Amino acid sequence: MSFDVSHPEVINIIRFALAEDIGPGDITSNLVIDADQHATGTFVAREPMVVAGVELLETIYSARGGVENLTIMHHSGARIEENYHIARVRGRARTLLECERVALNFMQRLSGIATMAAEFTDAVQGTRCRVLDTRKTSPGLRRLEKMAAEAGGAINHRMGLFDAILIKNNHVTAAGGIAPALDRASKAALPVEIEVRTRQELEEALAHGAKHLLLDNLMPEEAAEWIRLVDGRATVELSGGITPHSAHAYAQAGADFISAGAMTHSAPALDINFRLDWQPNHGA
Repeated sequence: MSFDVSHPEVINIIRFALAEDIGPGDITSNLVIDADQHATGTFVAREPMVVAGVELLETIYSARGGVENLTIMHHSGARIEENYHIARVRGRARTLLECERVALNFMQRLSGIATMAAEFTDAVQGTRCRVLDTRKTSPGLRRLEKMAAEAGGAINHRMGLFDAILIKNNHVTAAGGIAPALDRASKAALPVEIEVRTRQELEEALAHGAKHLLLDNLMPEEAAEWIRLVDGRATVELSGGITPHSAHAYAQAGADFISAGAMTHSAPALDINFRLDWQPNHGA
């Protein structure tokens, strides 16, 4: 998934964010800045990061009447250092200021996710393990947050409950066990992933043809032991409290995948500054 700024969900969330912040108008800018005043603004990284969401700027400004020029120096997925310029925009000063907070809110949040995703993917370098994102996203922002996770090197798992089969422990309980849950899921003729909590469930799942196992809340040593029992009969995903610091140990345990909700539910917003340069309007 790339940053598809034309997707209806993206356009709608941008419009909602602008309406939420601007409402009937930016009172301060409209009072203190002439309507024909132009300016140039620069988005500057105040700390090292993996950029994400900068492509949203064009849609944000277009929703408010457009700008004269927008130059993106570093696209989503770029790793940059402190004081790097991310993008520069020139247009009506009122437009730049009324869009400032919305633009920063998106870019700071999404760059935080991309940066944490990169920390996870860096941690598993040199192993066969790959990093998956999860559904633990901010309501309404899932598509954007998964785009950001991908920009940081993670693999998008399922978008929602509708596009993949993942039988978790509560499904097993409600279905009456591993076997009936797998039997019912097999009717869909889609790949099936199932969470197992005990070695008995592990063996039962493998005996019923499970090809993708989810092992949750194991220590790396326990995970390695369970993966040896699997012995290649299924791919294995590990989850549950995995951090960038522990990810390498879990990858070395032999996991095919690790999934980490932290990259979307706990990533900090990173520090990006918007610097406005006022320029006299020539010929005014």
